[in-house]
Amino acid sequence: MAANRGMVAGSHNRNEFVMIRNDGDAPAPGKEVKGTVGQACQICGDTVGVSATGDVFVACNECAFPVCRPCYEYERKDGVKCCPQCKTRYKRLKGSPRVPGDEEEEDVDDLDNEFNYKQGNGKGPEWQGEDIDLSSSSRHEPHHRIPRLTSGQQMSGEIPDASPDRHSIRSPTSSYVDPSVPVPVRIVDPSKDLNSYGLNSVDWKERVESWRVKQDKNMMQVTNKYPDARGGGGDMEGTGSNGEDMQMVDDARLPLSRIVPIPANQLNLYRIVIILRLIILCFFFQYRVSHPVRDAYGLWLVSVICEIWFALSWLLDQFPKWYPINRETYLDRLALRYDREGEPSQLCPIDIFVSTVDPLKEPPLITANTVLSILAVDYPVDKVSCYVSDDGSAMLTFESLSETAEFARKWVPFCKKHNIEPRAPEFYFQQKIDYLKDKIQPSFVKERRAMKREYEEFKIRINALVAKAQKVPEEGWTMADGTAWPGNNPRDHPGMIQVFLGHSGGLDTDGNELPRLVYVSREKRPGFQHHKKAGAMNALIRVSAVLTNGAYLLNVDCDHYFNSSKALREAMCFMMDPALGRKTCYVQFPQRFDGIDLHDRYANRNIVFFDINMKGLDGIQGPMYVGTGCCFNRQALYGYDPVLTEADLEPNIVVKSCCGGRKKKSKSYMDNKNRMMKRTESSAPIFNMEDIEEGIEGYEDERSMLMSQKRLEKRFGQSPIFTASTFMTQGGIPPSTNPASLLKEAIHVISCGYEDKTEWGKEDWLDLWFSY
Repeated sequence: MAANRGMVAGSHNRNEFVMIRNDGDAPAPGKEVKGTVGQACQICGDTVGVSATGDVFVACNECAFPVCRPCYEYERKDGVKCCPQCKTRYKRLKGSPRVPGDEEEEDVDDLDNEFNYKQGNGKGPEWQGEDIDLSSSSRHEPHHRIPRLTSGQQMSGEIPDASPDRHSIRSPTSSYVDPSVPVPVRIVDPSKDLNSYGLNSVDWKERVESWRVKQDKNMMQVTNKYPDARGGGGDMEGTGSNGEDMQMVDDARLPLSRIVPIPANQLNLYRIVIILRLIILCFFFQYRVSHPVRDAYGLWLVSVICEIWFALSWLLDQFPKWYPINRETYLDRLALRYDREGEPSQLCPIDIFVSTVDPLKEPPLITANTVLSILAVDYPVDKVSCYVSDDGSAMLTFESLSETAEFARKWVPFCKKHNIEPRAPEFYFQQKIDYLKDKIQPSFVKERRAMKREYEEFKIRINALVAKAQKVPEEGWTMADGTAWPGNNPRDHPGMIQVFLGHSGGLDTDGNELPRLVYVSREKRPGFQHHKKAGAMNALIRVSAVLTNGAYLLNVDCDHYFNSSKALREAMCFMMDPALGRKTCYVQFPQRFDGIDLHDRYANRNIVFFDINMKGLDGIQGPMYVGTGCCFNRQALYGYDPVLTEADLEPNIVVKSCCGGRKKKSKSYMDNKNRMMKRTESSAPIFNMEDIEEGIEGYEDERSMLMSQKRLEKRFGQSPIFTASTFMTQGGIPPSTNPASLLKEAIHVISCGYEDKTEWGKEDWLDLWFSY
């Protein structure tokens, strides 16, 4: 090979590479390739190129949408496998490797390329010279083995003008490959700046992704322009701009999550074992029943009953393990739909509850880490509110929360600036990992050391408060201004609310707003039942509805921090999904514990419960609520039925498979619908939101209005502001509410006698954990 002829850059893992020619390799006169003039890839912008036969490369045989070969291979392997214009699935072309879902082919003249995957890893095809269009030339030259880049980076064909002090390099879109001239290989040094090679934009995949982002950015405008694209609400025919708009509408309908079933080959063996055990169990009981013990008939009968009970419990334990599933969320689709850059966020507000009782048994430092991980979560700050419930009315909790709020002004911007994970400082600084990985800002090391020192000083202040609280003064605790602490008697004290952070409070060190942080201690008096943790959670539901009224609630224990800053966005992928969100009551997060001995077989039961049983229950009907780490739909806790469509009342898959398809207006379907309506009507405390709203707006009789108000008061209590907030399905404070009266009303809803003569904690519309 001749030296200094060009560069070959690419990645076998990404199935991409580009050949870059020098100035001296200009195409020979009169050797222009036919059909390449004016043909540019609509995804990456490079020349479409030609196929092995010398014709213009055509990826889609239906519409001939111009796409180059690297983009075609990328879409088939890692993309949606469909044409961007007509949505037709790409067929395998000659010289391309097979991907899952391709149709069977009878001809066998391309087996070498059809199954030509790189030996050893099996992750992608190994590119051959005749299979890739590197420039505008035809590919008749001999094949050359192309070595792999040491860095594995993706290279682009967009080349800037060469400077005089280096080799002149041209774009492959304007160069011509002479078949008679061998192509040298030039390896890119990963330690050098790519600009030294004359490259300005070298990431081909980024251009593909940016093209997709541009398509998604217009989907909301198209949705508003064509609200009923399928129903004839406009002229959507043709292949012009309306066709492109239809494509954007289709992109807007993509789901925010999907079910990932576990491969059957991993479950079939266990299923066979279950079936064999069940058969053996049947033979065993047949023998036990047919051979009674005459001399001890009573003992035999008791033993058979016990064996049947244990067999039934074993059988029930096998159901969750029969069909476990995994779920995958799409945070990028959530951001494109509800949280676009440069536009007001449309994500729903969330209220997060942290419950604690005794700070001497639940260390304040652990509670502080939980609160800090919540305040630093990756979610719009005006949409997040953190409520800390102090059911022990301890001054230590109040003071430690005040210190936490001050430290959060420094910790939150540090986490968001450097993308720290996890965002609980105690566990972040304890990690035995390379904390410099993926960090590119030169100031990170200096700022991390300063932040670690700040956190150590914060720990000293918290420890000083804990040491001070060990000895309680005889006259009780006093506040900084000399007044007595209202919660000196934990069983007899008024309700207390303190807003530490918020939109009207202080800013962080970068001048940005912080999420709202509220301290709540409900009122307790002798002679009134407080119902322990369930009563505290119900009080938080009411006080949060009055102050912020987030559309969704998430409760965590004081020792459960967020190990992912995107946890709230993960939950919103289910809650705000247009198809499934209205039918979703709650999203349960699994629990993970730090410091577990991996060699202790009795210390890993959380893995069996969350990774096997809970996933199995999710495959059947849904996981159970475990008491913490759960995101609720507020309307579901209020007992409002979701607005169901006719499709939601369809029988499930099991009923359909057993009873056949539904006939139009058939008697079986009407009976099923009537049963569904009767079941809804039989739940006395359940109300439909549309019926209540229409009833309140449409009442003309004063007596009927009075009866409706009495029903709502019996249900929710005597708080007009709280009752009005229950009708805000998307969250937020009712517009008619006076902000000056919110704190007063919040104190009212956490009073000890508020729940008397109401349905709070007494009906099925609250979760069992919140009921009394």
